[in-house]
Amino acid sequence: MTGYEIFWPSVAHAVLVFLLYGLLGWRRARAVRSGLVDQQAFRENRAEPADSLVVKNSLANQFELPVLFHVVCVLLYITESDNIATLGLASLFVFSRYAHAYVHVTSNRLAYRSPLFAIGFVLLAILWIWLAAWMALS
Repeated sequence: MTGYEIFWPSVAHAVLVFLLYGLLGWRRARAVRSGLVDQQAFRENRAEPADSLVVKNSLANQFELPVLFHVVCVLLYITESDNIATLGLASLFVFSRYAHAYVHVTSNRLAYRSPLFAIGFVLLAILWIWLAAWMALS
């Protein structure tokens, strides 16, 4: 690879985070307009409606495992160990995050969500193993 290709999956993940923030705001505003909750309920966030709670939880998930993803992308670039395989793995990881978030904010069925999380977890572990192997052999 010749450029910054490894960072495109990071950009794609950032887009997911921004989309989830937008969805969260939209669902909260809808809850306030419908009278389901008073706007002040979000001040300390103790009465999150179920419809927006799933989005809030999905958004929180984007700052857990994906933090390790962004770090590994930077380290792959710095160590020049990024290649088409790592780009593919990184892209698949982000795809798994999109799929996981979609399930989370729609049906929220663990039967679908858990395997998607596991796929992303394994893909991320492979990226870290690749990085460790590259550094050990360099």
